[in-house]
This record gives sequence, C-alpha cells and structure tokens, in this order.
Amino acid sequence: MTGALELSEVRLELPGRQLLGPLSLRIEPGEIVTLMGPSGCGKSSLLAFICGTLDPVFRSLGNLSLDGRDIGALPPEQRGIGILFQDDLLFPHMTVSENLAFAIPRDSHDRGSRARLISAALEEAGLAGFGPRDPATLSGGQRARVALLRALLSQPRALLLDEPFNKLDAELRSSFSDLVFTHARLRGLPTLLVTHDPADAFAAGGRVIPLQESGL
Repeated sequence: MTGALELSEVRLELPGRQLLGPLSLRIEPGEIVTLMGPSGCGKSSLLAFICGTLDPVFRSLGNLSLDGRDIGALPPEQRGIGILFQDDLLFPHMTVSENLAFAIPRDSHDRGSRARLISAALEEAGLAGFGPRDPATLSGGQRARVALLRALLSQPRALLLDEPFNKLDAELRSSFSDLVFTHARLRGLPTLLVTHDPADAFAAGGRVIPLQESGL
C-alpha cells in the first residue's frame, strides 16, 4: 500500500495564457479520480507535469507530493509514477518478455526473479507463453495488456491513465478498463484518469472533476 498523491494549487501556463488551474486534489491509495474535459483543456499536460516530462514551453506552479514526499523537483525515473497512454508504446525491437523486463527495477531483482515475475504476470493476464512473441504479432487487446503489465512491473506508487481505452473496440474497452481499475485498487495505487468520454468516468466509479478549455 502506497500513500496519497496530492496536488496543491497547481497551475499550468503558456506564454500569455493560463491553461489549467489552480487545481488542488488529493487522491487516496486505491482511489480512482477522473479529470474529464475536451481536447485542449490541459489534461495530458497535467499528467506530464506529474510525471516530470512537461515540455519546457509550459510554466508550472504549485506543489506535488506522493506518500507525503515532495516529488516536484525529482527526475521522472525517481518519482514512482506509472502511466498508460492511448498508444501502447511497446518497443518494436524487443520481444514481449524483453518489453516487460525493461520496466522491472534492476536493483531489486536478479535475472531469475525477473523471469519469474514476467512469467507470473503474463499468466495472470491470460498471456501465458507470449514472452517470446514479437509485439507486432499481438492483437490490440493483447498489446494493451502487455502495456499495463509493463507499467505495473515498474512498481509504481501512483498510476496515471491518459485515455488508454480510446483505441479499443467496445468489448475490449470494457474488459481492459475493468482489468486496469481492478489492479489499481488491489495494489492500493492512487490513480488519476483523464478522458473526454463519460463512459470512462462511469467505469472508473470514483470522483469526477470537470475541466474547461480555459482551465478549471
């Protein structure tokens, strides 16, 4: 169980324009909060701010903490944030197992334990035996599950979801969103979903915070 993800008076600005905020938000362990709004309202930029990958063209203000620790000045790899995007972003030159191994912290697992973690994760996701496969041979739903496993195997302390269900058909969308939300709750991850689709917010089942194009 991790601690809460907390944003305090966060603002995102572009030259001559405020894009988002001020936004103050506390997400408890295992809680899923949805930010819902149209394209251009700053949803993905906010996730980039939390991850530490915000484009320098933006100016950010406010405080960001995870588990009571200020993470706003840390590099992305030290923040403990996992993220799923609309695209699965699997490495095409790596097998499924290699994609998953890439995410596992190497300072806490030797090669044998990494292999066991990967095998168990694939089996749990209904992908037993898929380790040697080329990602190009997988279906969209299978690729989405591998992307989720990769995010979880990085041992995040919070999870961000950048409209990761958009490119799936209705049946896959429902089953994959259920899988994501179940894992987030079981692992006690404070989870922030951004979307423009009310169906995603309904599936998440938590608080919904609307964003407008000019900010909150």
